[in-house]
Amino acid sequence: MLKAIPLFSNLSQAQLDSIGSHMAMRAYEKGDVILREGDIADTLYIMLAGQAKVYLRDDSQREVILNTLGPGDFFGEIPLFDQEPRSANVAALDRCHVQMLSYRTFQKVIERAPDIARRLMMTMAARLRHADRQIGTLALMNISSRVSRTLLELAIVSNGQRVVGEPFTQKDLAGMVGASREMVNRTLKDLTEQGYIAVQRKSITILNDKLPIGGY
Repeated sequence: MLKAIPLFSNLSQAQLDSIGSHMAMRAYEKGDVILREGDIADTLYIMLAGQAKVYLRDDSQREVILNTLGPGDFFGEIPLFDQEPRSANVAALDRCHVQMLSYRTFQKVIERAPDIARRLMMTMAARLRHADRQIGTLALMNISSRVSRTLLELAIVSNGQRVVGEPFTQKDLAGMVGASREMVNRTLKDLTEQGYIAVQRKSITILNDKLPIGGY
């Protein structure tokens, strides 16, 4: 399984076996919190199956989703560099299987295979760029544009159509665009009436890729 993870794909079988011997696997059910903001950190997590959300929550329980994670993604790496507590929460969107590797072991792995450090930094740079785009989207775009962009980012091709389905809900969509569920629901109705999407019970089909993006 480690060979299929981009972070470790260039390692030899002996190196993979060595890493695997120090890993622990754990399963999480939908809704389970994997990491909590403020917790002391000493472990890197690698997603083998399932999807999870990275989010922040304020005192009123309002939630903002910063990112989503899927098979092959790793998370919990930032404290590896600054020794600070966890900076966000991570929760399972559906049943997840993760591998856990202690920072101490991971640092030894990096020493033996420096290419992993390069891959780690590339992924962190990509996440920083994603965060920059997300900040710009939340600050500059109107709700319709934010919902449209997020739908396009989440959509996968299924039976020749672009579909956003489980495990993402309208509540999750609201957390991603920084709006209330009611505002998102109203926006989805508007996009449906305009012929851009079709909303089913558990999925949204994109009928027109030229969703209205760019409004301020």
